[in-house]
Amino acid sequence: MCLVVWFPSLIGMRIAVAILILACSLVGCSAGPNTAACPPAGQSVARVWNESALAAIRRDFPAPTVHARNLFHTSVAMWDTWAAFDPDARSYLSEVVPPEGDAVDREAAVAFAAHTVLSERYRMAVGADESLAAFDQLLVDLCLDPAAPEPFGVAVGEAILAATIDDGSKEADVYVSDFDVVNEPLVIGQPGTEMVDPNRWQQLEFQVSMTQNGQLLESNVQEYVGPHWGSVVPFALPSDADGLPIDPGPPPLFDEGDDEEFRAAALEVVIASSRLDPADGVIIDIGPGRRGGNSLGRNDGNGRPTNPITGDDYEPNEVKAADYYRAIAEFWADGPDSETPPGHWNTLANQVSDELAERGDEYRIGGDGEAVDRLQWDLTMYFALNGALHDAAVAAWGAKAHYDYVRPISMIRWLGGRGLLSEQSEVVDTVTAESSAAGERHEGLAEHVGETAILAWAPEPVYFGEDAAPVRWILASEWVPYQRRTFVTPAFPGYVSGHSTFSRAAAEILTALTGSEYFPGGMAGHVVDELEFGDDVTEPVDLGWATYFDAADEAGISRIYGGIHIEADDLAGRVMGAEVGRLAWAKAEGYLP
Repeated sequence: MCLVVWFPSLIGMRIAVAILILACSLVGCSAGPNTAACPPAGQSVARVWNESALAAIRRDFPAPTVHARNLFHTSVAMWDTWAAFDPDARSYLSEVVPPEGDAVDREAAVAFAAHTVLSERYRMAVGADESLAAFDQLLVDLCLDPAAPEPFGVAVGEAILAATIDDGSKEADVYVSDFDVVNEPLVIGQPGTEMVDPNRWQQLEFQVSMTQNGQLLESNVQEYVGPHWGSVVPFALPSDADGLPIDPGPPPLFDEGDDEEFRAAALEVVIASSRLDPADGVIIDIGPGRRGGNSLGRNDGNGRPTNPITGDDYEPNEVKAADYYRAIAEFWADGPDSETPPGHWNTLANQVSDELAERGDEYRIGGDGEAVDRLQWDLTMYFALNGALHDAAVAAWGAKAHYDYVRPISMIRWLGGRGLLSEQSEVVDTVTAESSAAGERHEGLAEHVGETAILAWAPEPVYFGEDAAPVRWILASEWVPYQRRTFVTPAFPGYVSGHSTFSRAAAEILTALTGSEYFPGGMAGHVVDELEFGDDVTEPVDLGWATYFDAADEAGISRIYGGIHIEADDLAGRVMGAEVGRLAWAKAEGYLP
């Protein structure tokens, strides 16, 4: 077992190398490459570099597009390095050939290829000092000498960086691009909103603006993240699509005399918001026997009674509906550790690999191929998975820029402020003198007679005392989603949902990779026992999914309860994600041995 050595960045490299040699000699490692002994038990060198990349993502600004790209190119660097030593595998981007006659440690080369890409990509990131130090430390943890890099691995990493610097991401411009926003910002702290075009995206203006993972932003007005991303060079998508690789067709639009679908979409989000109070007593069964099993692009599933892997019936899982809706809104919001959706699906994929190992299952690509070792499995998984997630960002952000579609907060405030939200619902009403009298449903809104009120989640006591219910009648013009008040809604248009696109694409890859749509053992999940946006759940909520597709669908649905998307954003994203994932797997297969 290799001793982990830590040294401050200010210690000279010669001293660091001497410490490394001494430490390794004490535990039987050589001073040179010995990666086989050093990754944690059961993990591959590819896995530990993936985990290090995820840690860097959690420190950085949460831009899903950028992180999907970085995960993919790191995966390519590792894959191309490994594939160069296999006569039946193909490299994707690198044309670097291993030197003839020289012994090259394959795993050491993989490590230095990943280190080269990650060190460059996170050099200017938030938390760069910590991330770069962690990348260097990981080399030491693998019994590798940072002062004597493996030349072939470094050459492959540099080749990947050179091949992708001009891929349309505007990396040299810190990924920034201009976009013509037609509407003035919506000021969160003021009621209502004005819009030149209610179908178009509107920036938000905060008193204090922070990212989803808590980073304070310089500007209190949102800046569009990735408006040019539809033109980034893809992995398997059409590359000449003029910024729209996949056209999902238009979302519901507001047009005078033809606004029913637009208004219904906004109303559905209000209804979802009204279901976030655990005191309402509603109990639902969220077990795989009752939830999941949807057809693509629909919410028509009724679950599956039997686990096909074990032959046992899926057990009921009854929870308070409001606890479940809030739990999924938070769990899927940005990954459990603010790793953005691409990182979140890498985490889930890693858990799948671990579960296969714990069950004693062999790693077989596609479920029926020859058994492979953990390193080949992980490299194949990251190459295909992150190729799909990279393309999901390209496809989804292409649609976002093309349709420039409004978010629910603007829809609800704009419609509500004009009395255009449908009142054919128990959650929308007009304030009257009678309804706003003391003890009546609109108590506290007496100064707003004639205005539209909605029954919805409200993040702080606005009209009542400190003991007010979390769901109550508020002005539609003041509604906010179930999110952090310093975040509220992502800084880019709504259609299509990036979460839905990422999630379905990932689910397609994991299904193809494992040869089954079911998680290992027919079940996976996550327990949510604490919340950040509101009061904690009444009791821990055990999220459980039979299939990768069930998990992906829940990710999309969660954005409606979180107030981030309308259903059309979600369903179109699922369909797009399915196409992205299938194309990516077909492309990846052409490089496998």
